[in-house]
Amino acid sequence: MGQFISSRLAGVWDRIDQKLNYYRVFEENLVVLKELSRDLEIQLEELEECSSSCSEEREEWQEKVFALIDEVEDIERSIRKWKVRSVAVYLYGKVVGEKMNEAKELLEEGKYYFPNSFKYLILGGGVAAGYAAREFVKQGVKAGEVGIISEESVAPYERPALSKGYLLPKNAARLPQFHVCVGSGGERLDRSWYEKNGIELILNTKIVKAALESKTLTSEDGTNFKFGTLIIAIGSKGLKLRDFGVKGDEAKNVLCLRDIKDADQIVEAMKAKKNGKAVVVGGGYNGLEVGAALRLNNLSVTMVYPDPWCLPRLFTKEIAEFYERYYTSKGIRIIKETSVINLESDSNKEVKKVKLKNGRELEADIVIVGIGARPATGLFQGQLELNKGGIKTDGLFKTSMNDVYAIGDIACFPMKMYNEMRRVEHVDHARKSAMKAVEGIMGKGKGKVVEEYDYLPYFYSRVFDLSWQFYGDNVGETTVMFGDRNPAAKKPKFGCYWIKDGKVMGIFLEGGSAEENKAIKELAWVQPKVGDVKELKDKGVSFAFELQDIRKRQAA
Repeated sequence: MGQFISSRLAGVWDRIDQKLNYYRVFEENLVVLKELSRDLEIQLEELEECSSSCSEEREEWQEKVFALIDEVEDIERSIRKWKVRSVAVYLYGKVVGEKMNEAKELLEEGKYYFPNSFKYLILGGGVAAGYAAREFVKQGVKAGEVGIISEESVAPYERPALSKGYLLPKNAARLPQFHVCVGSGGERLDRSWYEKNGIELILNTKIVKAALESKTLTSEDGTNFKFGTLIIAIGSKGLKLRDFGVKGDEAKNVLCLRDIKDADQIVEAMKAKKNGKAVVVGGGYNGLEVGAALRLNNLSVTMVYPDPWCLPRLFTKEIAEFYERYYTSKGIRIIKETSVINLESDSNKEVKKVKLKNGRELEADIVIVGIGARPATGLFQGQLELNKGGIKTDGLFKTSMNDVYAIGDIACFPMKMYNEMRRVEHVDHARKSAMKAVEGIMGKGKGKVVEEYDYLPYFYSRVFDLSWQFYGDNVGETTVMFGDRNPAAKKPKFGCYWIKDGKVMGIFLEGGSAEENKAIKELAWVQPKVGDVKELKDKGVSFAFELQDIRKRQAA
């Protein structure tokens, strides 16, 4: 009982002390309040000089500023009337403290009504930027508070559409069809959506300098952009053949696929070199999807990569063997375990020949380079802590500097389910990390506790008539293949489990239905124990459904 009474008395005293503090620091607060009032007057004048347009939000802010300035003058006049200072302190001590805090908030808000100044600034115009913008609107930002700086000329779009739809010969995807957020079944956010929600799209703008301490970004033309909170969403920069000492990659029709401008160049090249010869350099995600698209456009396609099989970061040898055989059946030639050493062009500076390290020479009308990418961290070297090639963040994507966040490919974040720092280069993570970062930023401002990011790695692809999905982690001492891996089958369907320490760590499935893909996703989250590997092979994807049934019974 005594402890309870002591605790209650301590709480009462804290509240009394807090109120008394207004009176202790009255003189100091009054001086600060007068200075803040003058600063607000100056801010109003500067805004009038540099910006004639006035939004509804700015008008509301100005009305609050005028009202506060008038109140400060009234307080000063009233205090002068009292000859006994202690009476003035008693009457206005708390009011002065409250108005001082209000003035500080108005000054801070006023910063973002200046041109090129934003409370929240997103650097980058890819998938992550679009999903971050949508989340900001969902969280209730005011018009004018959010800006997006992008090197591209269009609003953010779903990049997977470039290799999975844009290059197809029939029913090709075109904007505005695939602006974000249609890739996840959401609303399509074209330019009018950003205008309607008061988000400024600053397109065709390259940032060449980032001064994070002063919260300033500088563009190529010298324009300065100010921010309160910065979200870095610039992803990765594609590697070029010249980065590996290859000469000749500046020739015409030596192309890559990183953005819609690149996609347009590939489309034009396919038209100009109809039924011509294409060489795809690289056997990863990009190379496999672009190679398939080129073949569907009736080009003669040769793929070249240095690895013993395609997509080695994810595929096992057995999985890769299926796709390589399938590609071969579609007329694509594959040359493995060698690399490009030189590109030759004609008098028009158009590429004509690809020379390989193994001595072979390939005729080429088009060369598509897909040899990977590196996180674009150059602007932030020496300012932010890096890890595994990316920008190190916490579980809400805050970097080593307050008010600076990094999302998507460029972020190296703590992956909870595997208890290690990782980078993930995939659209699914770009979407989800963007939403989580904004949730964290806005939650912080509202004093809300936000749960840290908990992500299950997910990859997928669609080429020709094939479609696969992967969930989890492709690690472990054992892999268990199941199903029919015959490329000649009408609808090939097979998969693979990765087993580590007796638990399922990851699962791959080609040709799965929506229900099957949902089941393997749940299985990868649960990481169930596996007793009999042979039984797992025999059961195949049905093992995932059995797990679903068990969990449903347990929940009932």
